Amino acid sequence: MRLDVISIFPEYLAPLELSLIGKARQDGLLNLSVHDLRDFTTDRHRTVDDTPYGGGAGMVMKPEPWALALESLLSEGARPTLIVPSPAGQVFSQSIAEELATEQQLVFACGRYEGIDERVIEWAAQHFEVRPMSLGDYVLNGGEVAVLAMVEAVARLLPGVIGNPESLIEESHQDGLLEYPVYTKPSQWRGSEIPEVLLSGNHAKIARFRRDEQLRRTVQRRPDLVALLDVERLNRADLQILREFGYQLLDGKLHQLG
Repeated sequence: MRLDVISIFPEYLAPLELSLIGKARQDGLLNLSVHDLRDFTTDRHRTVDDTPYGGGAGMVMKPEPWALALESLLSEGARPTLIVPSPAGQVFSQSIAEELATEQQLVFACGRYEGIDERVIEWAAQHFEVRPMSLGDYVLNGGEVAVLAMVEAVARLLPGVIGNPESLIEESHQDGLLEYPVYTKPSQWRGSEIPEVLLSGNHAKIARFRRDEQLRRTVQRRPDLVALLDVERLNRADLQILREFGYQLLDGKLHQLG
């Protein structure tokens, strides 16, 4: 996969040299380049912003440097996906990460100040699949933090990036549930013991314990996810746990009663 990131602070993306993402780059599993938007300016001050039409606070990123930068990443016959981090975008999720991990080329446009001139987004739609994307309902100073999160979420799904691909199967959000709690040695620590079932060696009981913990944790921390569960994938034991929290299966959907 090819990933290109455009930013006025390329050094902000230095963490992409580290850990599994950095190793994936070294191993040739990921072709990732960071581009300085100021390299595509034409004045001696390398200006990338100007005052907004219509008045208002802050500055707006100029369209021409962005168009030149984006054009430099186009190749004949290709239509890359352009991710524009924005609090006005679609909320990024695990399912979107899985979708993006199948793309050949992703381009990330890190806006700053009050954002990028909207005409850039309209122009880019002629050459890219444009997807404004948000990490959540809050505002950051720029797109770099969001890009770090999204690149890691996408890149770790590529074949060979994670050493044990089985670890991807049981993660939070993989099947609509949060991940179960995990423990390691020692079995007793500061007066607290791990759940006894994990020492039993009974794989079926351990699997059931972990599934129950997934359901409990999801109900307690993210009840909004419960209504989205695929009821066809829930068994009787699952439904019993959910009943303990006041959920009933009615007309093929889960409802919280009372």
